[in-house]
Amino acid sequence: MTPDLMEQGAQRRAAYEAKQQTQRSTESGGRDASYGRIARLGVPDFTQGVALYVDDITVSFDGFRALNKLSLTVNVGELRCIIGPNGAGKTTMMDCITGKTRPDSGTVSFGSTIDLLRLTEPEIAQVGIGRKFQKPTVYEELSVFENLELALADDRRVRASLFSRLTGEQLDRIGQTLTTIHLKDDAQRTAGLLSHGQKQWLEIGMLLVQDPKLLLLDEPVAGMTDEETERTAELFLSLEGKHSLVVVEHDMKFVDQLTEGRKKVTVLHEGSVLAEGLLSEVQANEKVVEVYLGR
Repeated sequence: MTPDLMEQGAQRRAAYEAKQQTQRSTESGGRDASYGRIARLGVPDFTQGVALYVDDITVSFDGFRALNKLSLTVNVGELRCIIGPNGAGKTTMMDCITGKTRPDSGTVSFGSTIDLLRLTEPEIAQVGIGRKFQKPTVYEELSVFENLELALADDRRVRASLFSRLTGEQLDRIGQTLTTIHLKDDAQRTAGLLSHGQKQWLEIGMLLVQDPKLLLLDEPVAGMTDEETERTAELFLSLEGKHSLVVVEHDMKFVDQLTEGRKKVTVLHEGSVLAEGLLSEVQANEKVVEVYLGR
């Protein structure tokens, strides 16, 4: 990136920051306080080989039980696909993991040491859990590179220095992320001009640049072309082992690409685990066919 482009980028980011200042000022007190709390909590302990424990959680909304004593675990570095019919509890499960919804009972732990039910949504993001919703939410008026800069700036440890000058380590992190998400050649392109699939990749990159240990991905290939879907599968497979991934998806072809015939798939129905095993096993399960795949 040339000095002129860096200066122009700094000006655009400054303008963007000014537009967001009101919102940030209302959030900063709680967010800054959370950093001290996270420092006291320390880092998650993955020595047992498990990244996520969801144990016996129940959630009810106005008498409707969205989750019914749901339990599952996700191992460190695992890529787990979650499937099931609409209303099975997939989104509510993610809401409980990320602090958006508090369960009526049960526990949710990150590693063996961090009780996620004691943390706020910003705190959960800071301890290393990133979530991507179905619809991409990128800053369309900024470039791809600047979107990644802003995502990196969400870490208060680097915010103070980021907008004056990127360090070599920060530039390397952004550069590696651009390569990972297939957008290295589009770094200076305005995000609003990207295709739908590219916007999805950019948002995934905005999570990756913060180096999360666990990624929650909600129907990430919805609306993508076949080519974009295939490249997204390649992207997720490249992340396996480096991160733990939980992918909620309805596209069985995509699930097949991700599982490669050897990874565990979890099927939810009416807020509980209906079946779990290899994709071929759950596809042959009569109950799964009846409530989901046979529809």
